[in-house]
Amino acid sequence: MTAMTPGSNIPLTVARVAVDVAAPVRLDVSGLLLGANGKVRSDDDFIFYNQPSGPGVTYRSGGGAAPDAILVDTGAVPAGIERIVVTASPDAAGQTFQGIEPTATLRNADDGTVLATFTPPQLANETALVVVEIYLRNGAWKARAVGQGYANGLAGIATDFGVSVDDEPAAAPAAPAAVAPPAPVAPPVAPPVPPAPPVAPVDPRIAAATPSAPAAPAPSGKINLDKGRVSLQKNQTVSLVKGGRPLLSQVKMGLGWEPAYRGKDIDLDASVIAYGAQRNHLDSCYFGKLSILNGSVKHSGDNLTGEGAGDDEVIVVDLGRLPADATGLVFTVNSFSGQKFTEVAKAYCRLIDAATGEELVRFDLTTAEPQTGVMMAKLIKQFTGEWEMTAMGEFVKSRTVRGMVKPAAQAL
Repeated sequence: MTAMTPGSNIPLTVARVAVDVAAPVRLDVSGLLLGANGKVRSDDDFIFYNQPSGPGVTYRSGGGAAPDAILVDTGAVPAGIERIVVTASPDAAGQTFQGIEPTATLRNADDGTVLATFTPPQLANETALVVVEIYLRNGAWKARAVGQGYANGLAGIATDFGVSVDDEPAAAPAAPAAVAPPAPVAPPVAPPVPPAPPVAPVDPRIAAATPSAPAAPAPSGKINLDKGRVSLQKNQTVSLVKGGRPLLSQVKMGLGWEPAYRGKDIDLDASVIAYGAQRNHLDSCYFGKLSILNGSVKHSGDNLTGEGAGDDEVIVVDLGRLPADATGLVFTVNSFSGQKFTEVAKAYCRLIDAATGEELVRFDLTTAEPQTGVMMAKLIKQFTGEWEMTAMGEFVKSRTVRGMVKPAAQAL
């Protein structure tokens, strides 16, 4: 049995797999069949208690005594479906995952043998969760731990993956007795999508979702750029979208610092480390290698003093030209000469729209430790294709980017 971590994957050694999600409270578990575009083909591809079966995917109720499960028969999944995502949400209306630690268990659907388990870390005000996904890669089926939370419930997940959310849905078939009755209908949480024929019953929990978040669905704890420039604190995340759509394709990460003692030079080196979906190291861009990944990531060159106004070093990232397997970028700063960050007056990083020069996101490092390396920020590609930036501010004992590769992978 494998204990999975976010982003990790395992090959599926059986054709039929069951995914159940258990917690101290009852959860509703659903499954969505997604094509290469990351969307359902129609509402028929949303599998839940009111629509318990689809091509190759089945919902199984635990009846309150056991966890709900999604069963996937990979041999029966139709051509064109590349992913089946398994979602969970607390059954009680408005309840979050705060203090509730769900665990997904992947089993051989035929004999119940446990293949792997996954417990998403650090959940808070999420009301719905993409837990795991079963996906096709190079002709073979695999399972990946996801743990992506949403503050706007199943409506956020449904809208992200293309399920229709009507303003006034028709009455759905009665839910099992243990399921809470639907709340009053409210407007949807996402911009309207083109109307589609009513080919599937509507989950009342989706129709009733009324979060106070902006119209564009955003995962829990994250903000977007709808209101302009964002100033991040440590561990905060911003989605690089505006009005529900990706904002830009080329960005600059500017990094700057100043010496703590007047007249003293501070020689720091900014770098970016690129990773694949399994946290595998793809390449590193730094003063000794100014261009990587076919020129989609470029470094401005080394600054030896840290003096002068503006960014000390700049790394340009063409998100649109990054290879498909590049899904994580970690921006680091190191002191090759051995100077500690306690000798730095201030350090910052800021994300800039490369086309307009507009500063979009800024993170000021407000703490210092007697270390020679710091992970400043990371850019992570989401399953929807959007990119998110998270402020890190994690110090590491390393004078070179080479020594940052392992701790940065662990921080993804």
